[in-house]
Amino acid sequence: MKIVKTDPLSPIATELMAELSEVLATITGSSGTNSFDVTDIKHPDALFALAFDDTGRPIGCGALRPLEHGIGELKRMYARSGTQGVGRALLAFLEERARELGYRQLWLETRKVNQRAVNFYQSRGYQVINNYGRYQGRDDAICFAKDIRLSIKKQTP
Repeated sequence: MKIVKTDPLSPIATELMAELSEVLATITGSSGTNSFDVTDIKHPDALFALAFDDTGRPIGCGALRPLEHGIGELKRMYARSGTQGVGRALLAFLEERARELGYRQLWLETRKVNQRAVNFYQSRGYQVINNYGRYQGRDDAICFAKDIRLSIKKQTP
């Protein structure tokens, strides 16, 4: 698998985000497009990543954008059906880039009904936090945070 930073307006990125929107609409009743503006990824401390399998087929995507000083927000995380390990690889890639950009924490929101996503993030060390920003007061939303400084691997001498 290969993961690369790319333009979120590229045809492949647009295709994957459209697939994600269809999947989210089926699971949650909302495509999630109202909470993501692709121009947010044009910020110097933001990025959009695509995952490709060994044959070069696009199999997933994810985005990182600034939220507050030292806090980045994960958006548009998606792995095509039938793939294995794509979400984990994308998340690790985005966490590493976030550390390189100086973020201390990553936050994200998903819908409570999207139990697969809830379980995914919890199994990777994300903790439930109070709903933030546009998600405050939304009973259908669940927000998570992870201190990515704790994820830095210690090097042995």
